[in-house]
Amino acid sequence: MARLDLDDLRLFRLIAEAGSITAGAARAHLALAAASARVRGMETALGVRLFERSRQGVTPTPAGETLMIHARALLAQADRMHEEMSFHSGAGAGHIRLLSNTNALAEFLPDLLGRFLASAPAATVDLRERLSDEITRLVAEGVADIGIVASTADTGALETFPFRSDQFVLVVANGHPFAGRPAIAFKDVLDQDFVGLDQASAIQRLLADRAAREGRRLRLRVQLRGFDAVCRVVEAGVGVGIVPETTAKRAICTMALTAIPLADPWATRDLRICVKSLAALPESARRLVELLRSPGLA
Repeated sequence: MARLDLDDLRLFRLIAEAGSITAGAARAHLALAAASARVRGMETALGVRLFERSRQGVTPTPAGETLMIHARALLAQADRMHEEMSFHSGAGAGHIRLLSNTNALAEFLPDLLGRFLASAPAATVDLRERLSDEITRLVAEGVADIGIVASTADTGALETFPFRSDQFVLVVANGHPFAGRPAIAFKDVLDQDFVGLDQASAIQRLLADRAAREGRRLRLRVQLRGFDAVCRVVEAGVGVGIVPETTAKRAICTMALTAIPLADPWATRDLRICVKSLAALPESARRLVELLRSPGLA
């Protein structure tokens, strides 16, 4: 059987998501005839039909649905590979490679990085979002200079320092049946429709993993780019969401929302800074670590 390359998979995904070969071809910057020929080539190579054609457009066949699952996973993995490789080419004395989990990136780092960059005009920071376990591996391998991870992550021989604390909470619209509960277990909300972040985000991958451990899948109705947007859509009654407590407290001031603490141990997020060796970091990176460690700047 012939093998499909990443360009094939990317075109297939674009067509499937658009529901049209014409629209998918446009998004891939291909002529319609070229895109149609590529689709026929994929179907010939795999020996199956990938799309049902109709006047309304195209929809994936069962075989196409299976290919879509693998295509999304492979393309996401390829994107992460390119991002990690780009870290190697950008290193320099004033260039800091920083990895963070979703919580720290959304709630704590913007203000802190603003202060740091204002005080260090020659420095640049390449900030990427990752799962905590990925971050510790990449810091240990020297791919990143600094990581911010949940305290539950295995940091091995890395040097670590306290950063901040936060907790994930369930947010629901006022009047929701869960609104009166003092706390709730994650497994007890898995029958609900969820408002979440993009599947590539670290927190969304964490929640999907936690649901899988319960033998379940998240019922995602909509995926957005930030926690504040999640809160606004939850307020509209579309579903429930899981956000940091700091986000929820801010949102409740202006939105008709209720926050309910998650009772699961993993929902408490003591965050830590990790580095391979503080003494071996360039001066600009050491200065950033010292600022991040300053509790008065929370």
